[in-house]
Amino acid sequence: MTPRTRRVVQALLYEAIAVAVVGPTLGWLFDEGLGSALGLALLMSTIALLWNYVFNGWFERWEARQSVKGRSPQRRLLHGLGFEGGLVLLLVPPMAWWLQISLWQAFLADLAVLVFFFFYAIGFTWAFDRIFGLPESAR
Repeated sequence: MTPRTRRVVQALLYEAIAVAVVGPTLGWLFDEGLGSALGLALLMSTIALLWNYVFNGWFERWEARQSVKGRSPQRRLLHGLGFEGGLVLLLVPPMAWWLQISLWQAFLADLAVLVFFFFYAIGFTWAFDRIFGLPESAR
């Protein structure tokens, strides 16, 4: 796969699984109807999809400049922290608006969602690399 195709496939698979899990979970956690919860999940997914593409491009450019190749647990942890940290900044305002809560309340609510996504991001990336192989930047 070309680097661009790899990032697109990775992002689409990641988000499809995420929406399938997060939509119903949001409805349950925030006492929202399934339609509203899926709408919020799709909005969050769209934001995350764009961030995933941009962040992975930045990460792979940084990774290509490193003298040690491969994806160690430490590098995967750095990837997960960077991705999720940026995502917090991007998701809290729309969550607050959608759920009609304060930014602080949205931040706290987002923390619960992010705990899931932190482990999901690391696990998904590991599984994706096992199935599709490491990207050129990590070889």
